[in-house]
Amino acid sequence: MPLTAVIFDMDGVLVDSEPLWHRAEIAAFAGVGVHLTPTDCLRTTGLRVDAVARYWLEQRPWAGRPEAVAAEVTRRVLHLLRTEAVPKPGAVAAVRAATEIGPVGLASSSSDVLIEAVLERLGLRDAFAVVRSAEHEPQGKPDPGVYLSTARLLGVPPEECVAVEDSATGIRAALAAGMRVIAVPDVAVAPEVLVRADRVIPSLLDWEGAIAGLRW
Repeated sequence: MPLTAVIFDMDGVLVDSEPLWHRAEIAAFAGVGVHLTPTDCLRTTGLRVDAVARYWLEQRPWAGRPEAVAAEVTRRVLHLLRTEAVPKPGAVAAVRAATEIGPVGLASSSSDVLIEAVLERLGLRDAFAVVRSAEHEPQGKPDPGVYLSTARLLGVPPEECVAVEDSATGIRAALAAGMRVIAVPDVAVAPEVLVRADRVIPSLLDWEGAIAGLRW
């Protein structure tokens, strides 16, 4: 099956944002009496922020609305992205190189406002033919919806796409969409998930070697 499009995840793949998310989550949840550690935050890597809030409401109930905490997390991480975000090694070059294969999409669990902040910060907005947030899907990752929507908007069958992901949640979503997967683990990913990826690389500095064997 030919490879005619590339779809990137954003957080942890293009931008070193997971530490920023952890800082925002720890501060926002502390406001309702839920004290998280960075290790706690790893449990929800790759989920939409509303799903993160619901998860911790179930695990450590508090009096209040999860939507309010999710909004506070978003407010805090937006500020951090605008002021502190840096690209992951090789990310900008990999995105530019991917445009030589075909149309390039972005499929992220982050909201539109966060995506735009990152793309502006990294100078990559023009590189993407389609940018899709999972906030527009009935469910977030690991549901494949955001990947299927991105492929549809690119005009490419899912089986002709390769997804670039860092988390177990994202890898599951891309596989469920019927896509090939290049995994760039930003955090520990369970071996039973990682082994299902078509390629596993330590960083996007290894992009050319990873993509070469998947193109035809």
